[in-house]
Amino acid sequence: MKKTSFFSKALLGAAVVTMSIGAVSCKDENKAEDPKEVAEEENEAKFDDVNDDKEEDSDYLVAAAETDMKEIELGKLAQQKSTNADVQALGKMMVEQHTKALADLKAAAAKKNISIPAALTDKGQDAYKDLNDKTGHDFDKAYADKMVDGHEKMIKKMEKASEKAADADIRMWAANMLPTLRTHLEHAKMTKEKVDAVK
Repeated sequence: MKKTSFFSKALLGAAVVTMSIGAVSCKDENKAEDPKEVAEEENEAKFDDVNDDKEEDSDYLVAAAETDMKEIELGKLAQQKSTNADVQALGKMMVEQHTKALADLKAAAAKKNISIPAALTDKGQDAYKDLNDKTGHDFDKAYADKMVDGHEKMIKKMEKASEKAADADIRMWAANMLPTLRTHLEHAKMTKEKVDAVK
């Protein structure tokens, strides 16, 4: 009887230890998981095998949400850290217009049952940290460069979405985004020219 009791206790102890380790590793995984990956996994679970087109369409909205959140945070940073009036104005415009774009995007995503990142993605956090480490003219130059590069990439994605998305509403949403994004790119290029001219 004693043997059985000892054996049962040992088994129970091992089970508790195993469960604790499992709980800790799950917690770490959740903490470390990129909001973009979470959204992509949710969309894959919802649309995989059911509707491949919808899964592809969801990628456009995920990418746009990632960009909107990044532009908002970097824009706030530009207003706080820069002493250059052009850079501050560009940052203000980015915060205002990408906040509006993100609100429209959330409504579109909810309507289509598409998951989008709930917070700034790992890539967005890296861009923020990289920019936050800079000061003065280096900061202004890096911010203007990021705005030009980021908007060029986003315009290409939205052009593709406006032509290739299977869902007509998503094609229309992407087409409606393009004029604003092109205006942002022009502002970013002008700001970059002015910043580059400062020695």
